[in-house]
Amino acid sequence: MIYRSKAPLRIGLAGGGTDVSPYSDLYGGAILNATLSVYASASIEPIEENGIIMTAIDQQQEQHFEWSNELPIDGVLDLLKGVYNRVQKDYGLPMPNFKLSTFVEAPAGSGLGTSSTLVVAIVGAFVEMLRLPLGEYDIAHYAYDIERKDLNLAGGKQDQYAATFGGFNYMEFYGDNVVVNPLRIKQQYLFELENNLLLYYTATTRESAKIIERQSENVLNKKEDPIEAMHQLKEQAKLMKEALLKGRIHEIGEILDFGFQQKRKMAEGISNAFLDEIYETAKAAGATGGKISGAGGGGFMIFYCPGTTKYKVSKALERFNGYNFKYQFVKHGLQTWTM
Repeated sequence: MIYRSKAPLRIGLAGGGTDVSPYSDLYGGAILNATLSVYASASIEPIEENGIIMTAIDQQQEQHFEWSNELPIDGVLDLLKGVYNRVQKDYGLPMPNFKLSTFVEAPAGSGLGTSSTLVVAIVGAFVEMLRLPLGEYDIAHYAYDIERKDLNLAGGKQDQYAATFGGFNYMEFYGDNVVVNPLRIKQQYLFELENNLLLYYTATTRESAKIIERQSENVLNKKEDPIEAMHQLKEQAKLMKEALLKGRIHEIGEILDFGFQQKRKMAEGISNAFLDEIYETAKAAGATGGKISGAGGGGFMIFYCPGTTKYKVSKALERFNGYNFKYQFVKHGLQTWTM
């Protein structure tokens, strides 16, 4: 038997950063995100040799281990080993010899939630193999627990839930409590948004944990400007939800632009001179707004380009040596199956 899974990556459209502790614990957070036809996948298959093989195909990394209840967390393939360790501890693994393979269709550290989505996919493969009775909330929380508590990786809460549930969701965060509200957006509105929203890879990556740590420190130190910016981003999520549900798609660019200006106030490193130049170039070419995806500092940016302006915007961005990333919105989240 081969056990497979795949989970979609996401773009955050509004409220980014308000899902991060301690802000979400103190004030409550709200985010609106959408999943894309870009995936993290995982498969578990039996092998003839005794032991375990862990391989991240996109990273060209592979490790071999003897059968063990716990694999070393040492900076190499830690997401794969972290999920294995937790599942082994909680449920026990009956198969003494198998290979866990993963692949992510976007660069690591690019702001589309790659790490958390990969953890969800790996959890999904083990859930499929062990036939665990876990629902969407269970899987998302389990993945969050592994990444944030077992592996001590800084980050928010939205990515695991986006990958598990899929679609357009308005998410609310109150401490450890997460409520996912699926949005029923008319198809023509989604077509228009998909047509006008440009996903641009800056050909740079960043370590999101450092930016998130600075953001958290600003809240702990009660710095007024960053906290007020997060309050405004929470309001931005409400504005985005209303615009999408009511079909006011022409307002999306201005809502994104408002969020971009606020997000830069949350912590040092979210934007920089290079990203600011890309942003201003896109606006000068016809985009009405945009944002840096994820924690910021590099990776993907999105731009709302009304009418046919995305072609002019694409042309203007060519000089930055990045590239447009093709995608479609998808309604499904984590999928698992057995062959």
